[in-house]
Amino acid sequence: MGLGIIFAVITIFAALGLIRSLKAKNLLSTGFSFLTFAVFGWFSVLTLIDAFTGGGSTGH
Repeated sequence: MGLGIIFAVITIFAALGLIRSLKAKNLLSTGFSFLTFAVFGWFSVLTLIDAFTGGGSTGH
């Protein structure tokens, strides 16, 4: 669960960076911010879904 929260915080920061880079019209920064937002957003959503549905490893 902690990993999903960390991924969600990184996703929020990436979204803020994406907005800031779009305002500054910096294409390289926009690209990296979008990729970070997409990858960590995907990881956070899937990690939280897995945590709430009880999936994943059994710990053996």
